[in-house]
Amino acid sequence: MCRHFAGGLARAGLVVVSGMARGLDATAHQAALDAGGGTIGVLGNGLGVIYPTANRALYRRVRAEGCLLTEYPPGERPHAGSFPRRNRLISGLCRVTLVVEARERSGALITAGCALNQGREVLAVPGPITSPVSVGCNRLIQAGAKPALGLRDVLEEYGIKLPDVPSAALPTDLSQEERRVLDILALGSEQVDEVACRLGQPAAETLAVLTSLEIRGLVEQEPGKVFTLRDADFGLRIGRAGSRQ
Repeated sequence: MCRHFAGGLARAGLVVVSGMARGLDATAHQAALDAGGGTIGVLGNGLGVIYPTANRALYRRVRAEGCLLTEYPPGERPHAGSFPRRNRLISGLCRVTLVVEARERSGALITAGCALNQGREVLAVPGPITSPVSVGCNRLIQAGAKPALGLRDVLEEYGIKLPDVPSAALPTDLSQEERRVLDILALGSEQVDEVACRLGQPAAETLAVLTSLEIRGLVEQEPGKVFTLRDADFGLRIGRAGSRQ
């Protein structure tokens, strides 16, 4: 889901801001750059210090293709309080803070709290009530945060509308998975492996969904297993490089 949101939003022209940490932070930065978009990494240490060291390649890539920001002097090592402190900068740079996963106590919830204090919007991806990494998200939603069920929910906070497939062409029995695929393709043509990555499922299963949509006349396949929406003339088109046409 992190790749789905970060990559899709980057394609729509938004800049993805995160904290360069291991896990979802790294995934968000990588997805944004892989999509040809922009990303900002806010560090909890000074420039020139790579932490965690496992993110060395990512650090270099964001430095070359995106932007690294920090309030700490060059060479300063991270300490226990530096990461919660930098979270206010992450939320402060953004109109919308999106929480993909959060345990009951997590840095993501600290960032969400900073966003609310700064008058920013907070969205959260709902998850199973039995999942410990979804407790924070579900409680944010329970407290009034907007559920993020797809790219549209985030983009509308920026006044960006995804193109809608003409209602007359939409079967009434589309599954949630099929609708998610249409949302992905609304941002531009995609190769089946990339769609599968965004859905978090095997390429074979994704290909079956795409084939079903192709049979229904909603998408068409181009050489190289690249799929696109069937009707290219409706609504607002958002190009792969993020420019709205």
